[in-house]
Amino acid sequence: MLWKEHFEVTPFTQAVVAEKDENGKTVSFVMEGNEGFYVNSTPKKLIDQACKYFGSSLRGRQDGTKDVSGITHKAPIAIDPVSGMYFFPTTSPQHNNCSWISHTHIDQVKRAKDDMSTIIVFKNQKNVKLPISHGSLLNQIQRTAQFRYKLTERFHAYPKQGSYDHVAEPFVPST
Repeated sequence: MLWKEHFEVTPFTQAVVAEKDENGKTVSFVMEGNEGFYVNSTPKKLIDQACKYFGSSLRGRQDGTKDVSGITHKAPIAIDPVSGMYFFPTTSPQHNNCSWISHTHIDQVKRAKDDMSTIIVFKNQKNVKLPISHGSLLNQIQRTAQFRYKLTERFHAYPKQGSYDHVAEPFVPST
Protein backbone atom coordinates (compact mmCIF):
# COMPACT_ATOMS: atom_id res chain seq x y z
CA MET A 1 0.00 0.00 0.00
CA LEU A 2 1.32 3.40 -1.00
CA TRP A 3 0.79 6.22 1.53
CA LYS A 4 1.24 9.93 0.95
CA GLU A 5 1.85 12.32 3.81
CA HIS A 6 0.31 15.35 2.08
CA PHE A 7 -2.21 15.53 -0.71
CA GLU A 8 -4.25 18.22 -2.46
CA VAL A 9 -7.31 17.39 -4.55
CA THR A 10 -6.65 18.43 -8.16
CA PRO A 11 -8.57 18.39 -11.46
CA PHE A 12 -7.05 14.90 -11.98
CA THR A 13 -8.54 13.46 -8.77
CA GLN A 14 -11.23 10.90 -9.63
CA ALA A 15 -12.34 9.80 -6.18
CA VAL A 16 -11.59 10.23 -2.49
CA VAL A 17 -12.87 7.01 -0.94
CA ALA A 18 -13.46 6.46 2.77
CA GLU A 19 -11.76 3.32 4.11
CA LYS A 20 -10.77 2.03 7.52
CA ASP A 21 -7.14 1.40 8.45
CA GLU A 22 -6.00 -1.56 10.56
CA ASN A 23 -6.98 0.35 13.74
CA GLY A 24 -10.49 1.17 12.50
CA LYS A 25 -9.65 4.83 11.82
CA THR A 26 -11.16 6.43 8.72
CA VAL A 27 -8.55 7.25 6.07
CA SER A 28 -8.80 8.19 2.40
CA PHE A 29 -8.01 6.05 -0.61
CA VAL A 30 -7.37 8.50 -3.44
CA MET A 31 -7.73 7.63 -7.10
CA GLU A 32 -5.85 10.04 -9.35
CA GLY A 33 -4.97 9.19 -12.92
CA ASN A 34 -3.57 5.67 -12.92
CA GLU A 35 -2.50 5.93 -9.27
CA GLY A 36 -4.18 4.83 -6.11
CA PHE A 37 -2.80 5.73 -2.70
CA TYR A 38 -3.79 6.31 0.91
CA VAL A 39 -3.80 9.54 2.89
CA ASN A 40 -4.06 9.61 6.67
CA SER A 41 -7.02 11.99 6.63
CA THR A 42 -10.77 11.65 6.18
CA PRO A 43 -12.30 12.36 2.77
CA LYS A 44 -14.31 15.22 4.32
CA LYS A 45 -11.13 16.89 5.56
CA LEU A 46 -9.40 16.54 2.16
CA ILE A 47 -12.43 17.98 0.36
CA ASP A 48 -12.68 20.85 2.86
CA GLN A 49 -8.96 21.62 2.37
CA ALA A 50 -9.48 21.66 -1.42
CA CYS A 51 -12.40 24.08 -1.05
CA LYS A 52 -10.29 26.33 1.17
CA TYR A 53 -7.45 26.29 -1.36
CA PHE A 54 -9.92 27.78 -3.86
CA GLY A 55 -11.21 30.42 -1.44
CA SER A 56 -14.13 28.83 0.38
CA SER A 57 -14.85 25.84 2.62
CA LEU A 58 -16.93 22.70 2.30
CA ARG A 59 -19.73 24.42 4.25
CA GLY A 60 -19.47 27.48 1.98
CA ARG A 61 -19.61 25.35 -1.17
CA GLN A 62 -22.63 23.45 0.20
CA ASP A 63 -24.38 26.76 0.95
CA GLY A 64 -23.58 27.91 -2.57
CA THR A 65 -25.06 24.73 -4.03
CA LYS A 66 -28.23 25.34 -2.02
CA ASP A 67 -28.50 28.90 -3.33
CA VAL A 68 -27.90 27.89 -6.96
CA SER A 69 -29.93 24.68 -7.16
CA GLY A 70 -31.93 24.23 -3.97
CA ILE A 71 -30.14 20.95 -3.17
CA THR A 72 -29.64 20.66 0.59
CA HIS A 73 -28.91 16.98 1.32
CA LYS A 74 -25.88 15.13 -0.05
CA ALA A 75 -25.23 18.30 -2.05
CA PRO A 76 -22.75 18.21 -4.92
CA ILE A 77 -20.13 20.94 -4.77
CA ALA A 78 -17.97 22.95 -7.13
CA ILE A 79 -14.52 22.88 -5.56
CA ASP A 80 -13.33 24.92 -8.56
CA PRO A 81 -15.79 25.29 -11.45
CA VAL A 82 -13.17 26.90 -13.70
CA SER A 83 -11.12 23.68 -13.80
CA GLY A 84 -14.16 21.37 -13.76
CA MET A 85 -13.75 20.19 -10.17
CA TYR A 86 -17.31 19.10 -9.33
CA PHE A 87 -17.61 16.43 -6.66
CA PHE A 88 -20.55 14.69 -5.02
CA PRO A 89 -20.79 12.71 -1.79
CA THR A 90 -21.93 9.09 -1.70
CA THR A 91 -23.76 9.55 1.61
CA SER A 92 -24.21 12.37 4.10
CA PRO A 93 -20.85 14.14 4.50
CA GLN A 94 -21.46 13.98 8.25
CA HIS A 95 -20.83 10.22 8.15
CA ASN A 96 -17.26 8.91 8.32
CA ASN A 97 -17.98 6.46 5.50
CA CYS A 98 -18.77 9.26 3.02
CA SER A 99 -16.69 9.14 -0.16
CA TRP A 100 -16.43 11.92 -2.74
CA ILE A 101 -16.56 11.29 -6.49
CA SER A 102 -15.48 13.60 -9.32
CA HIS A 103 -18.40 14.04 -11.72
CA THR A 104 -16.03 14.97 -14.54
CA HIS A 105 -14.20 11.63 -14.63
CA ILE A 106 -17.16 9.21 -14.65
CA ASP A 107 -17.56 7.10 -17.77
CA GLN A 108 -19.99 4.34 -16.70
CA VAL A 109 -21.96 3.17 -13.71
CA LYS A 110 -22.62 -0.55 -13.27
CA ARG A 111 -24.69 -2.54 -10.83
CA ALA A 112 -22.57 -4.80 -8.66
CA LYS A 113 -23.61 -8.44 -8.43
CA ASP A 114 -24.41 -8.08 -4.73
CA ASP A 115 -26.98 -5.34 -5.60
CA MET A 116 -25.93 -3.45 -2.45
CA SER A 117 -23.09 -1.60 -4.12
CA THR A 118 -22.23 0.04 -7.43
CA ILE A 119 -19.15 0.09 -9.64
CA ILE A 120 -18.01 3.39 -11.11
CA VAL A 121 -15.84 3.13 -14.22
CA PHE A 122 -13.79 6.23 -14.87
CA LYS A 123 -12.77 7.54 -18.30
CA ASN A 124 -9.33 5.95 -17.92
CA GLN A 125 -11.12 2.60 -17.31
CA LYS A 126 -10.04 2.41 -13.66
CA ASN A 127 -12.95 1.53 -11.40
CA VAL A 128 -14.08 1.58 -7.81
CA LYS A 129 -16.82 -0.39 -6.06
CA LEU A 130 -18.76 1.63 -3.50
CA PRO A 131 -21.43 0.72 -0.95
CA ILE A 132 -24.15 2.82 -2.56
CA SER A 133 -27.19 1.61 -4.47
CA HIS A 134 -27.20 1.97 -8.23
CA GLY A 135 -30.28 4.19 -8.13
CA SER A 136 -28.86 6.47 -5.45
CA LEU A 137 -25.60 6.89 -7.36
CA LEU A 138 -27.42 7.69 -10.60
CA ASN A 139 -29.46 10.25 -8.69
CA GLN A 140 -26.29 11.89 -7.34
CA ILE A 141 -24.82 12.03 -10.85
CA GLN A 142 -28.01 13.63 -12.20
CA ARG A 143 -28.18 16.18 -9.38
CA THR A 144 -24.55 17.11 -9.99
CA ALA A 145 -25.20 17.54 -13.72
CA GLN A 146 -28.18 19.81 -12.97
CA PHE A 147 -26.13 21.85 -10.50
CA ARG A 148 -23.28 22.21 -13.03
CA TYR A 149 -25.73 23.38 -15.68
CA LYS A 150 -27.32 25.99 -13.40
CA LEU A 151 -23.97 27.28 -12.18
CA THR A 152 -22.60 27.49 -15.74
CA GLU A 153 -25.70 29.44 -16.75
CA ARG A 154 -24.86 32.00 -14.10
CA PHE A 155 -21.31 32.37 -15.40
CA HIS A 156 -22.69 33.11 -18.86
CA ALA A 157 -25.55 35.34 -17.71
CA TYR A 158 -23.64 38.55 -18.26
CA PRO A 159 -21.90 39.50 -21.48
CA LYS A 160 -18.15 39.73 -21.20
CA GLN A 161 -16.69 43.15 -21.55
CA GLY A 162 -13.37 43.98 -23.13
CA SER A 163 -10.38 42.93 -21.09
CA TYR A 164 -9.38 46.56 -20.73
CA ASP A 165 -12.30 47.00 -18.32
CA HIS A 166 -10.65 44.61 -15.90
CA VAL A 167 -7.20 46.18 -15.81
CA ALA A 168 -6.50 48.50 -12.91
CA GLU A 169 -4.74 51.72 -13.78
CA PRO A 170 -1.70 52.41 -11.68
CA PHE A 171 -2.30 55.01 -9.00
CA VAL A 172 -0.17 58.05 -9.43
CA PRO A 173 -0.69 60.68 -6.76
CA SER A 174 -1.01 64.21 -8.07
CA THR A 175 1.58 66.67 -6.91
